[in-house]
Amino acid sequence: MGKQFDEVLTKLTKIEELLGAQQPAPFTLAEAAVYLHCSRQTLYRLTSQSEIVHYKPNGKRLYFLKGDLDAWLTRNRVREVER
Repeated sequence: MGKQFDEVLTKLTKIEELLGAQQPAPFTLAEAAVYLHCSRQTLYRLTSQSEIVHYKPNGKRLYFLKGDLDAWLTRNRVREVER
């Protein structure tokens, strides 16, 4: 039974490594606007004012990581009022 357990553990470790190595593809401007429920113009304004993290690898197109968009969405959290 010990050998079977070790084999399963080895396979699970490999699966975890593969899943951890995968990163979701960055959002395009249009995809990010849909995700944030805002217009592309609003997103352009936010990037030009450096209010939202973005990437411009080729000097033209804008890209966004989901984690950065989530952080921007939750940066001004408002607590609920206890009643």
